[in-house]
Amino acid sequence: MKRLRTAEPVGASSARESWEKIKASRAKLAPTFVGAILLALLASPAGAVTVTSCDRQVSVAQPPQRAVSHDVNMTAMLLALGLKERVAGYTGISGWKTLDPSMREQLAGLPELAARYPSLENLLGAGTDFVFAGWNYGMRIGGEVTPASLARFGIPVYELSESCAHVLPGRVASLEDVYADLRNLGRIFAVESRADELVHGMQRRVAAVQARLGEQPTRPRVFVYDSGEDLPFSAGRQGMPQPLIEAAGGRNVMDGVAGSWIKVGWESVVEEDPEVILIVDYGERTAAQKRDFLLQHPALQGVTAIREKRFVVLPYLAVTPSLDNAAAIETLAAALHPGAFAQ
Repeated sequence: MKRLRTAEPVGASSARESWEKIKASRAKLAPTFVGAILLALLASPAGAVTVTSCDRQVSVAQPPQRAVSHDVNMTAMLLALGLKERVAGYTGISGWKTLDPSMREQLAGLPELAARYPSLENLLGAGTDFVFAGWNYGMRIGGEVTPASLARFGIPVYELSESCAHVLPGRVASLEDVYADLRNLGRIFAVESRADELVHGMQRRVAAVQARLGEQPTRPRVFVYDSGEDLPFSAGRQGMPQPLIEAAGGRNVMDGVAGSWIKVGWESVVEEDPEVILIVDYGERTAAQKRDFLLQHPALQGVTAIREKRFVVLPYLAVTPSLDNAAAIETLAAALHPGAFAQ
């Protein structure tokens, strides 16, 4: 028996043909589509990260290859992270400081782009792709070199956390700032494990000091003397010496003054009567010369630290945010509480 062909609805044949064409077209496009996705994934920066710096979001598309750091403490951080091969140069060291032999050896082969503050020309001429600096550490508010000015050239800037006090009023420095800076740099340069190793090493040393100190009945009064004759340059409650002194079991006599590194009057020093003076060793005048100046200052003759000649000398690197902060706490704690470290 013959089967009868049923009539197709009007347009069914053309619809079927269109569908077949679509399927064929998709089959041809599939490999191309998949390839496009793979290319897009390969083209996207696998190393792209975003971190926070002074309440600003800083993004890098890939780990920097020509970084520039300012000052000895920030440069030392990059070197400790094993990044020397990715540093194009540094700024702001020879204009103020004399390097110890160890640091001089570590910097060998790296150019100093500017003895003091860098210019845009310095940074652009070096092919810089990343800057690690800070406010009053290579950058000034309203100056030529700032995160905003460098952004126009596609150069991201990470700011030293302690320096954020200059743009974020009321912000107080802490050891957590140093740990955060190291970890953020670890993310930016894709060396997180090395950053964690450095942070944990610092934390262990600080914890060991805290264990030795225990509950001390007193916190000796400490005055930080950086430099200055007419007016002493010291550290207020927002500077790095504040948490270092606290961790060492002391009290910064200028903790009532807002600001990080500040100028104060000699009368304020006399009024606070520090029991220990912390001398920051750097610059044209040696620590011994600074000590002699303080001992001979007429206004200070009644100050306890002067009468008892109690001084602690720490290098600049140790009292600014750096890996040497742990060593600073160890040295200062032993000087403030010798009984706890007698053994």
